[in-house]
Amino acid sequence: MLQSKLPDVGISIFTQMTLLAQETGAINLAQGFPDYDPPQALLEALARHARTPGHHQYAPMPGLPRLREAIATQVARLQPDAPAPDPATEITVTAGATEALYGVLAAVVRPGDEVLVFEPAYDLYGPAIRLQGGIPRYVRLPAPHFRPDWDAVRRVVSPRTRLVLVNTPHNPSGAVFTADDWHELARLLDGTDALVLSDEVYEHLVFDGAPRISARQHPALRERSFVLSSFGKTYHATGWKVGYCVAPPALTAELRRVHQFLTFAVNTPTQHAFADALEQDPADAHARGLTTFYQAKRDEFRALLDGAGYELLPVPGGYFQLARYETFSTAGDLDFAHYLAREKGVAVVPVSAFYHDGFDEGLIRFCFAKESATLQAAAARLRSNEQ
Repeated sequence: MLQSKLPDVGISIFTQMTLLAQETGAINLAQGFPDYDPPQALLEALARHARTPGHHQYAPMPGLPRLREAIATQVARLQPDAPAPDPATEITVTAGATEALYGVLAAVVRPGDEVLVFEPAYDLYGPAIRLQGGIPRYVRLPAPHFRPDWDAVRRVVSPRTRLVLVNTPHNPSGAVFTADDWHELARLLDGTDALVLSDEVYEHLVFDGAPRISARQHPALRERSFVLSSFGKTYHATGWKVGYCVAPPALTAELRRVHQFLTFAVNTPTQHAFADALEQDPADAHARGLTTFYQAKRDEFRALLDGAGYELLPVPGGYFQLARYETFSTAGDLDFAHYLAREKGVAVVPVSAFYHDGFDEGLIRFCFAKESATLQAAAARLRSNEQ
């Protein structure tokens, strides 16, 4: 008989709610993807490279050299207070940030190692750690601001801590690590061999004038950090599944040992297309413009729900809005999410899905990475006949 390695894991809540949206005809504000296309120039670049002879075979295992060079150049521009990464030894192109994250965990986590995870947490983290024989150690981020309680973190760190997994801007809350947070983490890990995995896929979505700070920009963390990013999030192309990891040479070497047997190489035409996009945007206008673009969507969606009875939590970054619904219901968040999809025609994600123990404090997550018409239609349904 086959004994499952993840007997308690079914299909993800994101897939469940998307299927429910399809079944009910609900507007899908659940799964985190835009309902608009990537920039036209990027689409044209992909089509051009798909027609280019020689662009249909395996790319080099670490990624196309020109794409890694373009990434290194952009990282250096956006992080001028940190050394530019070496494209040959410090950048690996992966099949989305998902593969990068799994590859890092597979490379460095051994059976019995502990990995510190801040909750609520993206649902991939726990299972990916457990598949390596690792032990997730969870620290709860308190609502409504979801900032770490560093005293609580200190109580969880032990000599068995192999890795600290950070997500900033944070999914689902949008919380952003500050310079003080990075400093506290550095103090905590000083004198240990623990590593940092910093999931920064929403790195360009930091609002209200706050600085965007990467783990790479803290001198004491740089040499122990894997930093993940996602072209899918940055270019509204989640289905293209291209991301990358920036890490010091010794850490990159370990990731590549896994990557070569996990994916080996990422789709060649898409790598050329993203290289074109970066090379043709030396001022980083697209990346820098995402702050204004998504902050406007955040503000639009919050205005549409103003006075509708939901308590809208702060959104410092990312493209998700958390909301309390206690004005309308005392039901658990999963039941309320099903009610919204079936009775109001709007699909959302219950935030209890982001906790390993199903902790439920009556919060749901909306994705506002949608066209204005989609947000307006969803808000109209949510406001219809009260609740």
